[in-house]
Amino acid sequence: MRRAFVAFTGLTLIVAGLVGCGRFSFESREAWRRQAEEACLSAKLVQPTAYMSFASEIDGPGTCGITYPIRTTAFARGDVGLTSRQTLACPIIPEIDSWLARTVQPAAELYFGQRVVDLRAGSYSCRSRNHRPGAKMSEHSFGNALDVMAFRLSDGREITIKSGWRGRPDEQDFLREVFIGACRHFTTVLGPGSDMFHYDHFHLDLARHDPAGRRRVCRPVIKFDPRLDPGTAAVRARPSPVPNAARAERPALPAADPARDPFGQAPRLSSRMDPMRAPGPDARVPAAPPRGGFFDND
Repeated sequence: MRRAFVAFTGLTLIVAGLVGCGRFSFESREAWRRQAEEACLSAKLVQPTAYMSFASEIDGPGTCGITYPIRTTAFARGDVGLTSRQTLACPIIPEIDSWLARTVQPAAELYFGQRVVDLRAGSYSCRSRNHRPGAKMSEHSFGNALDVMAFRLSDGREITIKSGWRGRPDEQDFLREVFIGACRHFTTVLGPGSDMFHYDHFHLDLARHDPAGRRRVCRPVIKFDPRLDPGTAAVRARPSPVPNAARAERPALPAADPARDPFGQAPRLSSRMDPMRAPGPDARVPAAPPRGGFFDND
């Protein structure tokens, strides 16, 4: 009788262990991920260079991995470096390059008179979303996401998301300009104010939130008049110009009060329109997602 009890108990523990690790033991990566990688490579959207090389397949643990991982130390044909080497899947790299060329560099020249020369960023990591036990696997687990913590300008100045989102006026404007621009390139964009996990970085990914891959998540919803035309990256004239003197005197936002603002979200800037609801000429700008609640997409 005792032997039977011990055997039953052992079998129960084994079954419980298999169930607990089911995500790693029995699930497989979605087929579209490999297909997207192969399509990107077939189109030669990414090719080996002095700063970009192909590595051996990453397979596991569990569903984590990249079929054709690419290790890179720079984007934009080497013009924008990385403070540390990153590993990504092919599809997201052209979108990062396009975002840098069409939004980030024009915005840096507009607001600072400088160019961005480096990014402080993070990429591949086999983990659940926001490191939360039981959550779905992060897009970082498939090399399909990039976290951007800071931009370094050609004069050596570093603009961090953590301090710049509520910092000097030019930093606020630059970060909001590149945040809104990112929503035209990536299916998920999360920044300060979206939830407690993204107070210090922009999360960018190409997740498929629906079978057709059309739904987009862009949080927080902010009110800000972009000065860059989304179609040409040209600077648009302001409908109501603000004198330079008055603009220079606009104070930085006060530091976040954890009791009132636990996620570090800046107060909404006054605007004639909500860019998430008024996409303008670029059809890829998403409509505003539902308000309220947290998105667990990192």
